Amino acid sequence: MTERSPAGLRHRLAAEMVQLRGKRTLKWLVEQTGVSETTIRRVEKARGHRPNRSNMLALLKALDAPAGKRAYIMSLWEGAGSEGFTAEYPNLREPYRVYVENERVARGLRNYQSLFIPGLMQTEPYARAVIGELWPDAKPADVQEHVKVRLNRQALLTKDDPLHLDVVVDEAALRRCVGGPMVMAEQLRRLQALAELPHVSLQVIPFSVGVHGGMHGNFAILSFDDADHAEFVYIEQMGKDQFLHNKPDVNRYTSTFENLRKEKALSPDASLSLIDSVERELTAQGETR
Repeated sequence: MTERSPAGLRHRLAAEMVQLRGKRTLKWLVEQTGVSETTIRRVEKARGHRPNRSNMLALLKALDAPAGKRAYIMSLWEGAGSEGFTAEYPNLREPYRVYVENERVARGLRNYQSLFIPGLMQTEPYARAVIGELWPDAKPADVQEHVKVRLNRQALLTKDDPLHLDVVVDEAALRRCVGGPMVMAEQLRRLQALAELPHVSLQVIPFSVGVHGGMHGNFAILSFDDADHAEFVYIEQMGKDQFLHNKPDVNRYTSTFENLRKEKALSPDASLSLIDSVERELTAQGETR
C-alpha cells in the first residue's frame, strides 16, 4: 500500500497509547505528567489535533515506553500531523473524517446496512436525499460538501488496485423509497452494476428470515495490508460514532458479519434477482405517476 493516511495514523496512535496505558487510570496519568485529561482523551480517541511534542514525550516517559516502542509511536505522531485527503472538506465531522481517511487506504471493507444503501454504492440523487433528510438544518453548501465526499469515495471501487467490498444489506434498504420511485429504481440499477465487479460481493437478507444479528445496527469492518493499520470496526450513530479496535470486539463483529453472509443472506445470484424484482416494481410505480 503506497498511501498512509494522517487520520489513519492518528487512529493507530490512539490504539498504541490505549494499549500502553493499560489499566492505569487517567487520573494517575494526569498526576504523573501534568498533561490535561482532555488532551489524553483526544489522543486515545483519535479526536481533534494531535498533542504537542512535549506532551507526547511526557506521556511516553510516564508510561515507561521502551525505546523501540517510543520511536515507533513518535513516528506515528509525526505522520499524523500532515494534511490528508479530507483537508479540503473543512465541515466534516471528525469521526467521519477519520473513517474516510482510513477507508481510503484500506484493503478490504465488510459492511452491513439495515436501512440504507452503503455510501460507496449510492447514486448522487439517493445520497443527496439521504443527507438532506438526516441533516435537516444543514446549509446547502454543507449538504453539497458531504455529497461530494461520498461520491469521491466511490473511486476506491474503480481504481487500479480497488478496495475489496463485501456488503450485506437488509431487504428494508431496498424497499425504503428514498427520493421517490425513479430515484430508488436508478439506485437499484447501480447496485446491480456494481455487483458485477469481481472485487464486490453483494447479498441481501430477505424479510422472510425474521430476526437476525444485524438488527442491532449498521457496522463496517476495515482491514489493511499496512502493518501500521490494525483491523477495526466503525459504527456510525447519531451524534456518537464509535471505533472499536480491541481484538475481542473486532472478532465479535467479524463473526456476526460472517453469520449474516453465510447463514441469513441470500446468495449473490438470488440477491440480484430480488434487487431486479424490486427495481421493476419501482420503475412501474414511477411510470404510472
